[in-house]
Amino acid sequence: MTLKDFFARHPKAALAFSGGVDSAYLLYAGLQCGAEIRPYYVKTQFQPEFEFRDALRLCEQLGVEPRVLRLDALCAEAVRCNGPDRCYHCKNNIMSTIIAAAEADGFSLLLDGTNASDEAGDRPGMRALAELGIQSPLRICGLTKPEIRRLSREAGLFTWDKPAYACLATRVRTGEEITEERLGKIEAAEGCLFRLGFSDFRVRTVGDMALLQFTAEQLPAVQEAQERILEQLSVWFDQIRIDPEGRVKSL
Repeated sequence: MTLKDFFARHPKAALAFSGGVDSAYLLYAGLQCGAEIRPYYVKTQFQPEFEFRDALRLCEQLGVEPRVLRLDALCAEAVRCNGPDRCYHCKNNIMSTIIAAAEADGFSLLLDGTNASDEAGDRPGMRALAELGIQSPLRICGLTKPEIRRLSREAGLFTWDKPAYACLATRVRTGEEITEERLGKIEAAEGCLFRLGFSDFRVRTVGDMALLQFTAEQLPAVQEAQERILEQLSVWFDQIRIDPEGRVKSL
């Protein structure tokens, strides 16, 4: 099945929209296929401000009006306590919020941007998608991340080379409580690293310590700027360590 086939069968749908590579291309493709597709962006404490701005920018580029929904992600104890199934509960809350709003707007089908490169075993939130009846056209049509990036580039979407960016909650070690203060420090520290010219990294917390993970390609530049990095991030963390192993580059 192609996306054209999918949208011929489903000409009207709501879209769980993050502004990332996958949902951005899915929104573009749906519009190109003539579908009535409306993006819903759920703003929680887990999304940094730049992701929100990117989502609005992409919608403006495509000439579509997003609906922004606000949700207190930390009001759910199962999310705040950050157990192994935290992603499932969080995804369930976000998607249920969108479903309620979309149904009120006259949309009975909700789509998301899960692609064919996403393994269910690595994505506990995918269980929530299945339970709620959410369809993933990119996955259904066999489109992988590299293909989506290529197609996005050909379409002129600025998101085509955007690094994968997991939500801020993934930076907190499983079992450690997620708080607004902790999330605020992580977002501020990552914003600082972006301004220093780095990309595709993570600021993870282990107790009160910040563990900085960069891709292997960036480690030489990290070493050169180490003193400056530690000085600037000390505003938010007393203990900072740079992971010498680096991290696998995101697709």
